[in-house]
Formats: sequence, C-alpha cells, structure tokens
Amino acid sequence: MGTLIRTPRLELVPVTLAMIEAVMLGRREDAEALVAARMPERWPNPELVERAFTVSLDAIRADPDARLWGDHVMVVGEDERRVVGSVVFHGKPDGSGLAEIAYGVEEASQGRGFATEAVGACVDWALAQHRVVAVQATTFAWHRPSLRVLEKVGMIPAGTRDHETLGEMLVFERRR
Repeated sequence: MGTLIRTPRLELVPVTLAMIEAVMLGRREDAEALVAARMPERWPNPELVERAFTVSLDAIRADPDARLWGDHVMVVGEDERRVVGSVVFHGKPDGSGLAEIAYGVEEASQGRGFATEAVGACVDWALAQHRVVAVQATTFAWHRPSLRVLEKVGMIPAGTRDHETLGEMLVFERRR
C-alpha cells in the first residue's frame, strides 16, 4: 500500500487495486467506500479513466505495485469528504530514475490551487524515494493553468515531446 500524504487542505489517499477495479468496472459506491469520500458526479468518467490509466485493468492487476506507484486521489473536507482530483505517475521510475507525473482536478474544483498543492506534495514525495532522480510532466503550450501548476511546483522546461494525435507537448522536470 502507498503512503498517505497530507497537505494543508488535502489528504492524498493512495490508489489501490481495489479502487481501480471499482472505478474501471463502474462500481461508484464501492469506489467511494474505498476512498472514504464522495466522488464528483462526472468523475471519473470513461474518458478520464482512459487518460489516467493508459494500460488495461489486466496489466494493472498483473503488477499493481509497479503500475500504481505513487498514485493518489485528492480528498478535501473533514465532515463531508469529497474527491476533487488525482495525481498519477506512469508507473515506477524507469532505470535512469525518471518518474513521470500527471494530474487532474474535476471541473467544479479547478482554480482553487488543489492541483498545485497535490502535485507539489507528490513531486516532493517522489524525489524522496531512493531510485528517483527526476520527475517529469508534459503539457501543451496552450494549457496555461497546467503550465502554472508546473512552474509553481518548481519544474522547469526540459524539452518537447510529440503527442501521437495532438502535436507538440512541453516537457517539464524537477531534479533532486
């Protein structure tokens, strides 16, 4: 099981195989019980699941420790806990110590700094892990809110990468 991370406003709950199964199989009540928080009405939806989990459920089941490494759900609130987003890594770091992070905040909770708070905490956590020397993230040049999140958590431009259908993406990185 992953590490629970607390920030001033968020509880970053480790994603488990049981959570992924509930989400990917459309069992909302089970997912909410496992995270102990209410999910947004439109989240997660099939499009989000496809973007967040680029491998099949079978692949995640085959090696959940590697596939779900560092993944967290953002939970806000004490009395009425609710999920506002997630931070995921693209699996365990590669052989060179590079970990890649992605994140999303549900629409009604955007613009409140949740992404910056959660991504910053997860990047700090990742860089404290033995094998990690750098954390990277990609975004599009036109996606200003995402660019601001990456800048605010101390990531700097590190190049570009082509997206197979949407064109050039900017790569940001923070090293130890």
